[in-house]
Amino acid sequence: MSKFILHFIDYFFIVFHTVLILFNIFGWIVPRWRFAHIITLSLTAFSWFILGIWYGFGYCPFTDWHWKIRELLGYTDTSNSYIHFLILKITGINFSESFVDGSTGIVFFTAFFMSIYFAVKRKRLDRKLKNE
Repeated sequence: MSKFILHFIDYFFIVFHTVLILFNIFGWIVPRWRFAHIITLSLTAFSWFILGIWYGFGYCPFTDWHWKIRELLGYTDTSNSYIHFLILKITGINFSESFVDGSTGIVFFTAFFMSIYFAVKRKRLDRKLKNE
């Protein structure tokens, strides 16, 4: 595979994965996005907790594939945490991976809670309007 294609895939993963992470964090805010948000959070949880049984807690296939591309490009700057990698690349700050992992978990479960909260709230409102 040519270096050009590998670099393209590397940049694609950086953009795609970052957008997915931002959507997982903030997708609950836009009512039209909430169903897709619950799906992406559920898939993320499945990857972290179910696939993680075999591949390691917090496993993400996108991270795995991205690291393989970066390895082919000769990069050795990968991390056990994609969020840690992004923070380091964007800000240059090297927080401990355990701090980043803990913060990621808190943000993830907060976003999941918000998504579920608004889904339940919407369901109750729909039921109330239907009964009127």
